[in-house]
Amino acid sequence: MGWPGHRLRRDTAFGMLPLAFEIGAGSEMRAPMARAVIGGLITSTLLTLIVVPVVYTYLDDWGTRLNEWWQVGSPVTVEVPAEAQEEVRQ
Repeated sequence: MGWPGHRLRRDTAFGMLPLAFEIGAGSEMRAPMARAVIGGLITSTLLTLIVVPVVYTYLDDWGTRLNEWWQVGSPVTVEVPAEAQEEVRQ
């Protein structure tokens, strides 16, 4: 089905095309604004769909590697001798 904002973004960009191409009366003044709106919509879409997930993936991988590196020298289990356990209980 999809998010309803997707259609709004697409319709806004296509609706600005006649202004961006300076078609119609008085569009010479509105053409720069239309180009800025279209550029902003394209830029925000690319940032949302491509850049943010890629940066998140890189940071997640980096965090996993850093966590593995941090735990390389630490022991996983500590064995306590039976004599020491008896001393602690007393």
